[in-house]
Amino acid sequence: MQNLKKWKELEDAGNILDKGNNEENDVSGWRSFRPIHIREKCIDCMICWSVCPDNAVISGDGKFIKFDYTKCKGCLICLNECPVNAIRSEKEK
Repeated sequence: MQNLKKWKELEDAGNILDKGNNEENDVSGWRSFRPIHIREKCIDCMICWSVCPDNAVISGDGKFIKFDYTKCKGCLICLNECPVNAIRSEKEK
């Protein structure tokens, strides 16, 4: 059997060690794909806002405004939960 490190011995990689959330951290470098909003299809149900674990969906007056890509790590939960397919994904450059 290999001589593997215990989990406490592993280096920190992609972790935010400060208490709280990613409010002050730019996690955009974690993405492989980014969500793209399709305004023509959107019904402003705000499901994307409610399921986003990183507060990357910006809203106002109960409507989708934009994605904050510095907070978006590309999980695409918003895309998977959108009932009208108003979000598509695009490969990160």
